[in-house]
Amino acid sequence: MMNISSMQQQGGMAMGQMPQPSNPQMAPNPQQAQQVQQQQALQQQQQQQQQQQQQTQEKLDNISKVKSLVGPLRESLAIALKTAANTLTQNSLVDVGSSKSTDSDHRFNKNMEEFYSICDQIELHLKTSLECLSQNASSVRYFPMPVMPTRTEAIPAQEGPALTYPQFLMTVKAQVSFLREIHDALMTASNSLTSNE
Repeated sequence: MMNISSMQQQGGMAMGQMPQPSNPQMAPNPQQAQQVQQQQALQQQQQQQQQQQQQTQEKLDNISKVKSLVGPLRESLAIALKTAANTLTQNSLVDVGSSKSTDSDHRFNKNMEEFYSICDQIELHLKTSLECLSQNASSVRYFPMPVMPTRTEAIPAQEGPALTYPQFLMTVKAQVSFLREIHDALMTASNSLTSNE
């Protein structure tokens, strides 16, 4: 009995001392863990950069957008001219009979479409800028008091005469209603004149 119990104790100790079989998939590898952390950090950085780019694009005014489109416009024009030169060379070789026709016309058309699309974007931004300038000039002419669009509370006298955005809206509504009354009065006067004739 003692031999059996001592053997059981020794076996239990031996089993307790035996290392458990390691599963390579379950055991964390330090290099793999570092790679995973680096990938996660890169993904977070890319997401932050994309968000910052979107925010900066939203903050850009129309003139800044035009300036940012000048570089792509130059690149697109250079690519279109190179494609045109290649197309002209290949067409001349086809005319001579030393080459077969290719799909270079399709590439040239695609490059020209890209160039014209950038031109359209620039034109749109410039038209919007001109409209904003004309509105600003009209605002300065007909509404000389400065407006604080970010302020909703009353502006202290130290900052000078200025209107908050709610006050500006009320003033604009009053001006629009006044112009409508003038228009209606002129229309009734013209109608009465034509009816009297």
